[in-house]
Amino acid sequence: MSGIKISIDRGGTFCDVHAVIPLLNEEYTFKLLSVDPSNYQDAPTEGIRRVLEHATGTDIPKTQKLSLLLVESIRMGTTVATNALLERKGADVALLTTKGFADILKIGTQARPNIFDLSARKLKQLYKRVVEIDERVTIESYTEGGEKPPVDITSDASLVTGITGDVIRILQAPDMAIVSQQLSELHAQGFRSLALCLLHSYAYPAHEQAIAALARQMGFQVSVSVDLQPMISMVSRTSSTVADAYLGPILQEYMQSFGAGFEGGLMALGNKLLFMQSNGGLCPWNAFSGLRAILSGPAGGMVGYAETCFDDRPGNLKATIGFDMGGTSTDVSRVFGAPEHIFETVISEVSLQTPQLDISTVAAGGGSMLFWRNGMFVVGPESAGAHPGPACYKKGGPLTVTDANLFLGRLLPEHFPNIFGPNENEPLDINATRKLFLELTETINKDHEKHLTPEEVACGFLKVAIETMCRPIRTLTESKGFATADHNLSSFGGAGGQCAVSVAKNLGIENVVIHKYSSLLSAYGMALADIVIERQQPISVAYEAPSFVSIDTTIARLKAQCMEDYQKQGLTQFSTEMEVFLNMKYVGSDTHLMMKLDGNNTDKEFIARHNQEFGFTLERKVLVDDIRVRLIVHSTAKETVNPFREFADIVSTTAEISTSQSSVYFESVGWLDSPVYQLSELAVGSQLSGPAVILDATQTILIEPHSTANILKEHVLVTVEKEAKKDISRVVVDPVQLSVFGHRFMSIAEQMGRTLQKTAISTNIKERLDFSCALFDRNGDLVANAPHVPIHLGAMSYAVKEQAQRWEGKIKHGDVFVSNHPVAGGSHLPDITVITPVLDDDCNVLFWTASRGHHADVGGIAAGSMPPDSKEIFQEGAAIITHKLCDEGVFDEEGITKRLLIDPAQYEGCSGTRTLSDNISDLKAQVAANFKGIQLLHKLVDDFSYPVIQLYMEAILHTAELSVRNLLRMAYQKFGGETMKAVDYLDDGTPIVLEIEIDQETGSAVFDFTKSGDQIYGNLNAPKAILFSAVLYVLRALISGDIPLNHGCLIPIDVRTRQGSVLQPSAEAATVGGNVETAQRCVDVILKAFQACAASQGTCNNLTFGAENSTGHGFGYYETICGGAGASATWNGQSAVQCHTTNTKITDPEVFEKRYPVILRRFEIRQGSGGKGFHTGGDGVIRDIEFTIPLQVSCLMERRALAPFGMAGGEDGERGSNFWLKKNADGSYRKIYLGGKNSVMMKPGDHVVVCTPGGGGYGKAGAERLDDGVQYPAADATQAVSRISGSVAMRTIMQETN
Repeated sequence: MSGIKISIDRGGTFCDVHAVIPLLNEEYTFKLLSVDPSNYQDAPTEGIRRVLEHATGTDIPKTQKLSLLLVESIRMGTTVATNALLERKGADVALLTTKGFADILKIGTQARPNIFDLSARKLKQLYKRVVEIDERVTIESYTEGGEKPPVDITSDASLVTGITGDVIRILQAPDMAIVSQQLSELHAQGFRSLALCLLHSYAYPAHEQAIAALARQMGFQVSVSVDLQPMISMVSRTSSTVADAYLGPILQEYMQSFGAGFEGGLMALGNKLLFMQSNGGLCPWNAFSGLRAILSGPAGGMVGYAETCFDDRPGNLKATIGFDMGGTSTDVSRVFGAPEHIFETVISEVSLQTPQLDISTVAAGGGSMLFWRNGMFVVGPESAGAHPGPACYKKGGPLTVTDANLFLGRLLPEHFPNIFGPNENEPLDINATRKLFLELTETINKDHEKHLTPEEVACGFLKVAIETMCRPIRTLTESKGFATADHNLSSFGGAGGQCAVSVAKNLGIENVVIHKYSSLLSAYGMALADIVIERQQPISVAYEAPSFVSIDTTIARLKAQCMEDYQKQGLTQFSTEMEVFLNMKYVGSDTHLMMKLDGNNTDKEFIARHNQEFGFTLERKVLVDDIRVRLIVHSTAKETVNPFREFADIVSTTAEISTSQSSVYFESVGWLDSPVYQLSELAVGSQLSGPAVILDATQTILIEPHSTANILKEHVLVTVEKEAKKDISRVVVDPVQLSVFGHRFMSIAEQMGRTLQKTAISTNIKERLDFSCALFDRNGDLVANAPHVPIHLGAMSYAVKEQAQRWEGKIKHGDVFVSNHPVAGGSHLPDITVITPVLDDDCNVLFWTASRGHHADVGGIAAGSMPPDSKEIFQEGAAIITHKLCDEGVFDEEGITKRLLIDPAQYEGCSGTRTLSDNISDLKAQVAANFKGIQLLHKLVDDFSYPVIQLYMEAILHTAELSVRNLLRMAYQKFGGETMKAVDYLDDGTPIVLEIEIDQETGSAVFDFTKSGDQIYGNLNAPKAILFSAVLYVLRALISGDIPLNHGCLIPIDVRTRQGSVLQPSAEAATVGGNVETAQRCVDVILKAFQACAASQGTCNNLTFGAENSTGHGFGYYETICGGAGASATWNGQSAVQCHTTNTKITDPEVFEKRYPVILRRFEIRQGSGGKGFHTGGDGVIRDIEFTIPLQVSCLMERRALAPFGMAGGEDGERGSNFWLKKNADGSYRKIYLGGKNSVMMKPGDHVVVCTPGGGGYGKAGAERLDDGVQYPAADATQAVSRISGSVAMRTIMQETN
């Protein structure tokens, strides 16, 4: 007996085992708990022992080392690395990086993970110590910045050619004697694992390679960034390198422990033991790295359904969505032919830059916890995990999705493994589940007028769970330009079969394909996977004939490296194929697509795919930034069946009759007797009409009424009937439907956003996602606004109402309006709002859709339309109170061109827009986004009727209103009914004054700002719409839990301002600084009135630089810079983070220097700048930029004169400061203070140094205890962070960090 092939996926809850036993002619599958220390030490080893027992028919003691003579291969996916990352239980790591960048990972992208988390909480870094290496290189040229002089590399010994083809200037070579001393100190301190990442090493790796060689000689294990993933992006590459160093020793320790369970130990396994990598390929155990282990298990599932469930019939090609619902997570993915890869993701706040399958964790799986919050059904994202697990696991766990399925008869305890309870030998406990559902139902019925049964409550939670999972699935498909309904659905994972039909119905998908091993498809996928060897190298060339030699040479070198590895690994007995990919983008864009090499036509393939995904092409060169070679070693014979072809070939079907039944609860119809079938007993060609339950040893598949299951050789193919329209009350709000409609409304706003991003052309909208899309009821009140830009949150409603009032009675089908003026609900002029009514046949307004996008330029006295010294609004560009952008569907290009180009140029010293083409394209994209919203709203009306939609729009507003009223009542109690007061000042002394009077009985409040200072002759005036956004942001941040973000939050609030004040300026007042600076002060003042936390840095630290060339064209760069966050009674302020009304990312240092004529000399935390206190304020940062050509440099910044205040005895944070280091002829520098608002012409060699403010401290420093202060539910900085990955999550992060 020989040749047993074992595949194992050790997941979060269960360890799945698939084995092929040739002598028995059998595939043997089973599940066991991933963690069961009372029965075995290691689940995979236990799985192998059970396989060998089954194959030999003999008992093997658990303490006996296993012989692998009968085993041909062991393929494994493991969560060891993932768990170590999530739980922060890796090795002690020291990071070696370039001098001036010790805080590169602490600062990161500078964005906070959750825009409404006042603590700006971040997880701890993976490294324990940082050592700065005194070395430095930079890119000599630049891609933006006007005319570039030619570079003569022979003229300067410090210039060399990098491996990318870029010219590199060596500013400082490392002194290896000093480096040796630094390494010796680390060794003496006990460090053995090093992460090495130097600036621009992707292009010039010599310094890294020399240091790595020295460190290895000294006994260190070194993770080297250029070896792991040589791609541009210092932050991501450093983070990835640290992760590899952090996880590598843990993996090695696990493999040694695993090997100890076998005769001869780990070395005896040889090439029998292969691990699944995140990229979907296998590798020998000794080549398995921490960085590539993160998606080890999920990758197997994607390979499994790609190989077995994809419809590849000519003429019938249809992409497949993978829906992997397990016990602790739900993952989604998409396959069209080959699985897609991405190259950067974020997991547990760790950025990972490495090839990986595009798999997104979108929910917590069967373990998703169920909550009744703020009058709504909420599912997840919290998970019960494996311990304690769901309530039915008999470990005192909470109610979960698994409990709901069990309670409704969708899981049958008698057919579930008896692996629960203290001794892991009992069945699921339905009584524990029933008890908790009865208690929860009683609570819900006390809070709500509609009386629900426990079954309706459980079914309602499942309905909300389905809606929660379907939203990100729509994101996955539609963000790539594909309709969700035009897919098949492949369902797998232990809980997938119970929800698959419901998910398909919700998405409008007709076919669900379920493999016979769907509950352990990740393990089965590993049995089908290939060994993959990859090599990648950056290159920086245009895709054109003169570059083909360089491209071909690089490809040949990478192929040779792959083949060398192939031979070293002893894999020469297997057949191979080689794939080559080019990482391509348009000149001036950051949007990369990894394209498979197709002769010399790859650029045409890129252009076609770009048009498919983004809706446009550009008349620009196509660049190649990286070349990737993938050697695929076909180490297994694959015999897979296309289930769709098999079903099409079936001549006749047979209706099966069941011998047993079980009662299952379904929405609307209640309990139904449903036939129960054993999958193994069903003949191929059998057809089952729902309702029905199909069982096998490891899964339950629910076939809902009006759906049909077709039994094939290896699959169950379910034909899903489209979801029928439901009769919903027009007068009584159903709490389940309220939660569902909440998701539907948000989904419309998100799909509008995807349409805008897809069709826009500018970098601001397409890549920075500096936009917001929203829908409004007939009155113009905000119903749903995806949380994109905090300062947009409440403002758009006032823009909509202004246009509704101006055009009342004159609106026709196809009309679209545009506005950006502050008196018409605008924020600042670059933010242009496009507003579209949704009309009935009689031109009555039903709803409104709107989109606001930040345009790169709208004219005025300065490029970018963000002048630091504007005094009147005309100096800031085109100011549009109202304009009909589309008249009965016809786009008024001539009229909007006049508004943007001609009108602003009429003023002295002002220009019209400098980016007219992009403006027009982006406005058309905004019109398209609004139209998408109209289509979806019309469909919603068709499905449910207008009165129902109106009822639930009002109800969703009421839910948010109730949450705010409860918050205000709580504040009334905390302050004993006293008036809440606060004042703070802008740097010029203008006061922002707030008095809050709360009515305890109604839970309403007056926010009185009338005592604030007068309008400023400058640009720090803040329109009232900005003030509303600040109020809405604070209220949302102070409320515990997730609530609908809509106009309901403002209904209890009466905001009062004074005409002619800084917070209600005249129509002529300049406002560009009000949006970015005064808004920050307003937030600090409101939080001060609530005594929630000390002041944060209180500024966006706006920095711009640029130049115009002789033709009048040029470039401009704009950034906002992070600082310190304020402390509170329960947290220390976060350092180096964006605060409150902004959350923009900072450009990566390597991208910054490659693109612009600059050298970033320092970017580090300004130690000690946070205010001292019982809880200290967060520190600001120091950002030192040297310019290499003459440039105009401008700053618009606050908190340079007045410090961020402390609270409750805490000290103030340090004020910010800005300096000009002016280079003298002798090479010395003069240090000149710039203040907060200035614009200067800097020469080559000059620096601007920005020192950002620290946050205020809270409580007296050194006190033994903190006096009882005012605390809010939001002040919980310990809530667990959800794991996220894949393109869906990356888009979510981008939305919240723009």
